[in-house]
Amino acid sequence: MSEKITAEGTVQSVIFHNAENGYAVLRLALADGEAVTVVGCIPGAAPGEGMSVTGTWETHPQHGDQIRAEEVERRLPEGKAEIYSFLSSGVCKGLGAATAQRMVETFGENTLSVLEQEPKKLTVLRGMTLKKAEELSAAFRQTMGLRRLMAFLSRYELPPILAMRLRERYGDSALSVLKENPWLLSADENGVSFTLTDRIAMGMGFAPDCPQRIQAALIFTLQYQERNGHVFLPEDKLVDATARLLDCGRDLPERELDTLAAQGAVVREAVGNANACYLRRMWEAETSAQIRLEALLSAAPDRSGQAEQAIGEIEKELNVAYAERQREAVRLAAREGVLILTGGPGTGKTTTVRGIVALFRRMGLDISLAAPTGRAAQRLSEVTGAEAQTIHRLLGMTRSQETGQVVFTKSEKEPLESDAVIVDEMSMVDLPLFSALLRALRPGSRLVLVGDADQLPSVGAGNVFSDLIRSGRIRTIFLREIFRQAEQSAIIRNAHAVNTGQPPRLSNDQEDFFFLRRPSPEQAAETIVELCRARLPQNMGIPSEQIQVLAPTRKGVCGTVELNRRLQEALNPKSPEKRELRWGDALFREGDRVMQTKNNYDVVWVKPDNTVGAGVFNGDVGTIREIDPSGQSMLIDFDGRAAPFSAEMLNELELAYAVTVHKSQGSEYRAVVLAAVPAARSLMVRGVLYTALTRARELMILVGDAYAVGEMAANDWRQRRYSGLRWRLAHGAIRDES
Repeated sequence: MSEKITAEGTVQSVIFHNAENGYAVLRLALADGEAVTVVGCIPGAAPGEGMSVTGTWETHPQHGDQIRAEEVERRLPEGKAEIYSFLSSGVCKGLGAATAQRMVETFGENTLSVLEQEPKKLTVLRGMTLKKAEELSAAFRQTMGLRRLMAFLSRYELPPILAMRLRERYGDSALSVLKENPWLLSADENGVSFTLTDRIAMGMGFAPDCPQRIQAALIFTLQYQERNGHVFLPEDKLVDATARLLDCGRDLPERELDTLAAQGAVVREAVGNANACYLRRMWEAETSAQIRLEALLSAAPDRSGQAEQAIGEIEKELNVAYAERQREAVRLAAREGVLILTGGPGTGKTTTVRGIVALFRRMGLDISLAAPTGRAAQRLSEVTGAEAQTIHRLLGMTRSQETGQVVFTKSEKEPLESDAVIVDEMSMVDLPLFSALLRALRPGSRLVLVGDADQLPSVGAGNVFSDLIRSGRIRTIFLREIFRQAEQSAIIRNAHAVNTGQPPRLSNDQEDFFFLRRPSPEQAAETIVELCRARLPQNMGIPSEQIQVLAPTRKGVCGTVELNRRLQEALNPKSPEKRELRWGDALFREGDRVMQTKNNYDVVWVKPDNTVGAGVFNGDVGTIREIDPSGQSMLIDFDGRAAPFSAEMLNELELAYAVTVHKSQGSEYRAVVLAAVPAARSLMVRGVLYTALTRARELMILVGDAYAVGEMAANDWRQRRYSGLRWRLAHGAIRDES
């Protein structure tokens, strides 16, 4: 890790500034007369202002040494020359150089205080009306508000880009809002740890038992557990967890939970044997999903008679012979408002979906096909011959101009025009996204949900696919027969063996499934790199870009972090012809394979046909095509979508030569290499191994410890997720959404 340095001086010039994200490149004049280049998130930087920058040195291939700013302290310009330079730079909207000159000549070193606090005095200037003076003052106060917000955050070593997010969410009053309730910093959208936020608040003089603190801890606990997959928490667990977080008794959380419930921020409701506590938006998502599913289940007209006649024609058209369960699925698609189709690899899900699509077309239905990720949607298009898109794109994802929150244009107010929607890879779909999809369906629409119920659950909250199946309310077709052609694949045979608790066959007489025994993690890591660098490309004709390394964990010698470092060095080594960009401890290089690690709804991308869209999502994989010579941005190709990323967005990216099994969901690779070495017990489970095996299309190689492989196959532990959807559907527990 690079050693931090601090440079203090006056801004000499601003070379580049992005008003949307605050990213700036500037020259800082130091006291000794030297000047250094500083890059980072420094909103509203302007010549003449004083600045203390703490960060690390980096060397840009074109521009030489520069400081990557991590902390910034700023002071207003002093003296007439600095004040004029500051105001004439355009830092205040509507204020030009000539007006700035007249202000400084008239008010001298008091210019800035007059501009901010006494705009009426500005009317003594030639041509300055009261209206114009008030407009300039308002613009300057806006600039100063952002600076003061940054100064407040810098005291606690919080990144400057957080000021931009807070400003977007709370407007010009962001600082006063934070001073009233600093725990807002720990809200999900702001991302500051509760521990740090709590320390800030205590330093500001808030009492340990103040209502804001207790309520914030309750909300934080629910949000934290939502990230662990829970839709709600039982009241006793919520109170206990909050009491531990605050190191207090139960009485304070119990009292403030009543307050939050009365305010509607938390919804309490009996779900089964639990007194469930929901964040309101999660309760609304779950109850809305149930109500709309009930409506779909009761509204679809039975057209199975038409299906019987059509199935034979579809078999001839597609040149297939359906097994009885596949035939039943196609028949039920004509009769049921909601249908679930599930099964493991090689059981004919794809062939069945093609039949359902053909049937719906014969019925004259307008069909939409969707999947949670871009790669899954692309694969669905390929196997059905029909256009498929991500669920986000289908729903018309956008950002509200009023609130800044992500919204979908398609909803009950403006529903989809489709008569039928087919969703693949349903195990990846979390509750909020599923609820949004249901809101966008027209009454009487048909919904077909396809997936493998034995794969890992969604990264987001809920256990939707499993809940729907286990509720017993939705017709479900289980495809269990492995077809003869698929049975020839050792990958598929071993995946099904693992799914029944049996270890995969580790003998190396199988055409597409191999095990390379390596007694230590270090040896396993070396073998994995060599497989990707030389052995598979040279001996089996599989290019390295078509090989995906998977690991159960991020940590250790065979975790994704270390494997990515080694694989980058082997597959995309340093070269004078390739630009690089370092962000913290991460090094990105042109040609690198990278993964988006969080949903970003604002990234604009362009396809080769000039189609423009927005949004890249957690798990999307791309290739760095170009790093800008200035080091300000890079262009990433996400499966044909070219998306620019500014330097400040790089904390959302990580190398993807190796990814965790969880992150690989929804993707399929020509060849998969799995690091099968011991890891945390919660990761050495059957679902992880099964999901890894089902990602491989042509070749699967396990590298490591046979005992670890057997342990994973035998361990069917699954984390319980608190979710009420199954119970609501099973018991018909409908509540009014209002």
